[in-house]
Amino acid sequence: MADCLLGIDLGGTNIKIGCFDTTLKLIGRISVPTDAEMGPDFIVDKFYTTSKELLKQNDLSLADVCAVGIGSPGLINLTEGVVRAAPNLPLFKNVPLKDMVAKRLGKPVILENDANAACLAEHTIGAGKGSDHMILLTLGTGIGGGIISDGRLIHGPSGGAAELGHLIIYPDGRTCGCGQKGCVEAYASANSTAARATEAIQDGAPSSLAACLKEQGKITCKDVFEHAGKGDAVAKEIVEGTAKALAMVCAQLTNVTDPQSIVFAGGMIAAGDVLLTQIRRFYKQSLGHLFDRESLELCFATLGEDAGIIGASSLALAVCQ
Repeated sequence: MADCLLGIDLGGTNIKIGCFDTTLKLIGRISVPTDAEMGPDFIVDKFYTTSKELLKQNDLSLADVCAVGIGSPGLINLTEGVVRAAPNLPLFKNVPLKDMVAKRLGKPVILENDANAACLAEHTIGAGKGSDHMILLTLGTGIGGGIISDGRLIHGPSGGAAELGHLIIYPDGRTCGCGQKGCVEAYASANSTAARATEAIQDGAPSSLAACLKEQGKITCKDVFEHAGKGDAVAKEIVEGTAKALAMVCAQLTNVTDPQSIVFAGGMIAAGDVLLTQIRRFYKQSLGHLFDRESLELCFATLGEDAGIIGASSLALAVCQ
């Protein structure tokens, strides 16, 4: 009897696959390089071989799998199961990923945007558990998002809802990778936080970060937060700019969706209270006074790197029921 689920988190750098039972208890996980430059057919074949390896490690086989859920970056046509475009997977243009994986693994497949999958996971068993109205912001190379309203993910007719990183907070501001100017992603992602710090050093700002740039040839987001924690004035200013940008977009989203919680996920939350305290401070300053928002919680995700595979598996569970 098929009694386990596979959750696949497809990233530009790594593919993570989790095997779960039908209560969403993790049985085992595995991570392998994506090799995105090899294209969709290669990646689908890697799904197959890596899934078989994971199942074998746990004394299971594909015969034990009920369904497969996939969280993929980019714009997804949910009805047809097609990845329309994915910035971190440049060869994925109108790829019928759902049908390709279903054919290769011989199992029912459901496809979802990766940030939506992570949002669903945090809503189901993570930081947003018990909240029917929740927003997730993923803070990494870029900024992704997911919105739960009345207990359900918001998709929109084309599947493009909740592209929260591309809300404009500074009209005619910094150019974003999407082509717009002033997106929150252009100010508050890990890459843009590092870029703003690099620009400040190159413009002559006195900072301990200058040594990082000289020794490493670059400044990372982690460097910025570490130096801010040590009291470097320029790094602290950059961190404040990141936190303020996130707070501004959270205030806008609060007025649009009236959430009970806003959850932050992704690599940047490793910064801890250095980031969260600042976001909370600027958030209060960004809100109007018409509504009482005291009960709204701004918090970090709790599922870590497993959020994507948990969310994908929870989607797969729905296929089995």
